[in-house]
Amino acid sequence: MPGRPRWSAAARLAAAADVADLRLLARKRAPRMVFDYVDGAAEDERSMARSVAAFGRVEFAPHVLRDVSEARTSVEILGRRIAMPVVLGPTGFTRMMHRGGERAVARAAERAAIPYTLSTMGTTTAGDVAAAAPGGWNWFQLYVVRDRARNLETLSLASDAGMDVLVVTVDVPVAGARLRDVRHGLTVPPSLRWRGVLEAARHPAWWFDFLTGEPLRFATAEGAPDDLAGLTNLLFDPSVTITDLEWIRSAWPGKLLVKGVQRVDDARELAAVGVDGLVVSNHGGRQLDRAPTPLELLPRVVEAVGKRTEVFLDGGVRGGADVAAAVGLGARACFVGRAYLYGLMAGGEPGVTRVLDLLHAELVRTLRLLGVGGVEELGPGAVRLRGS
Repeated sequence: MPGRPRWSAAARLAAAADVADLRLLARKRAPRMVFDYVDGAAEDERSMARSVAAFGRVEFAPHVLRDVSEARTSVEILGRRIAMPVVLGPTGFTRMMHRGGERAVARAAERAAIPYTLSTMGTTTAGDVAAAAPGGWNWFQLYVVRDRARNLETLSLASDAGMDVLVVTVDVPVAGARLRDVRHGLTVPPSLRWRGVLEAARHPAWWFDFLTGEPLRFATAEGAPDDLAGLTNLLFDPSVTITDLEWIRSAWPGKLLVKGVQRVDDARELAAVGVDGLVVSNHGGRQLDRAPTPLELLPRVVEAVGKRTEVFLDGGVRGGADVAAAVGLGARACFVGRAYLYGLMAGGEPGVTRVLDLLHAELVRTLRLLGVGGVEELGPGAVRLRGS
């Protein structure tokens, strides 16, 4: 019996050998301004490029003649075991990439037995995510806005939806200068005036989804400006300090992570106030350009906070070998953002699943080639950064 035609969506996803292939598929399917919203970063995009390039400096030191018939990928984070050291990170405006949006991502994460993090700037409510993936480990990400009552209401809705891990992002006191978005005139919601009828004709599948799907809007954030930077600057509170973690902690019954740590002294201070975890992150290079490179900073943060606080890495992860490298350098798990959005743009929920399958397969292969039986055996002896 003949297989699926090579031109089918399923065949294209199955033929993708890595995340880079899915990125190319995403670029073909989505309008340029949508693709650039995901693919781009702040200013000259140096931070993003350095975050990715840092993984190119990784050197593995494999053992040989070891029994690698088994390669365990599961790990325990925040008191719960997951299938591999990957967390699907928070992303804004997710239904712009594909009508399946956050629901599709949450379902893919549920099947892969890893956490999914819903963003304050998401386009689906916490309750709808919980209904879409009732057996998943669903987290919530908070941007502190000027209206404290709104923050408390948002936290209550997330908690009521069963979300028990809060990720407070602290590296956005004001919006970064994402020049690709500025040049495209990105609006909320997107408009046909961006590229007009010609752009629609070049990407009919995306535009059909957009025009026939439910109206695209932020599920939590509300505000007047139709540009993302303007909305961020209107809503987000630039006066937030570490003392604000006290009222956040009092309003949140679950675990608390702080995302956006870029200095060792800040890591020590946050660990001292008792947060459950830190995410070493430069926001994917989308905020301050020329910011520290997470993978390079990671070992120093881990050393500074010891075992008191779990440390996660965010930024530049494009494959399972990257995950192994980050864990070897001290991360409990990696946050992944752009990689799964490429899959979502390329093929909706099956595209996200394809990304997770690739990450897992690459991680297993890397462990076996390293001569280790599981991720718990990874450490500085197996991984180093050349030039460090």
